[in-house]
Amino acid sequence: MMKQKSMSAPPWLEPLLNTAFFSICHTHGESARSERNMYCLDCHCDAFCFYCRSSHHKDHQVIQIRRSSYHDVVRVADIEEALDISGVQTYVINSARVMFLNERPQPKAGKGGAHICEICGRSLLDPFRFCSLGCKGPIHNKFYLEDVKNQ
Repeated sequence: MMKQKSMSAPPWLEPLLNTAFFSICHTHGESARSERNMYCLDCHCDAFCFYCRSSHHKDHQVIQIRRSSYHDVVRVADIEEALDISGVQTYVINSARVMFLNERPQPKAGKGGAHICEICGRSLLDPFRFCSLGCKGPIHNKFYLEDVKNQ
């Protein structure tokens, strides 16, 4: 039998959502693949590049941030083990299921769809509750849910 146990959001979530990605690494700027698009869930420090990962985060849990329409996304497969992502809208982009890190402004009023983000009002494609991890964060920051087996 499954029950729900409340737990706080992981300590890396807010820093992740506030991190600026895709600038050039100051240490490895002359090298290819020096774009800062990695984030360490163990250290929850600033973004870093491919080379910094090899030298400073080799055995850590690291996720790669990607871009879609000028917005930061993360692959569902990279984050679903570390965070409850239920209720967050997902998309398939370049054959990978992804979700947006933060709210994206909607340039014009929605088409009156039945499903909208509970935080920002953005139209959703499916019966999800949130358009991004950032929109889920404020409501669930203190009450992320984890399914645990009732022993």
